[in-house]
Amino acid sequence: MDAAAAGGTGLGFTLIWLVVMVAIMYFLMIRPQAKEKKRTQAMLNSLEVGDSVVTTGGFYGVIIDMTDEDVIVEFGNNKNCRIPMRKQAIVEVEKAGQAGE
Repeated sequence: MDAAAAGGTGLGFTLIWLVVMVAIMYFLMIRPQAKEKKRTQAMLNSLEVGDSVVTTGGFYGVIIDMTDEDVIVEFGNNKNCRIPMRKQAIVEVEKAGQAGE
């Protein structure tokens, strides 16, 4: 009888330890990643023509046209360097009204 109780206690402890490890993994890895994805999606949804952006390649530009998935960004003072790209290539946005502040 004591051996069966000891085996059950070991299994219960192992199960509790497994649940604790999954909870730690969720709070340290999955939850922050989901929050960052949500923040990035909100930033991309708020894009407007005239916003200054930084791309994943480190280029600074201004949005001059948009579609649902793509943007056309003008780079430099030349006004002839206009490149279409995916919205996901944008990592930072500065709203047009905030540029002078």
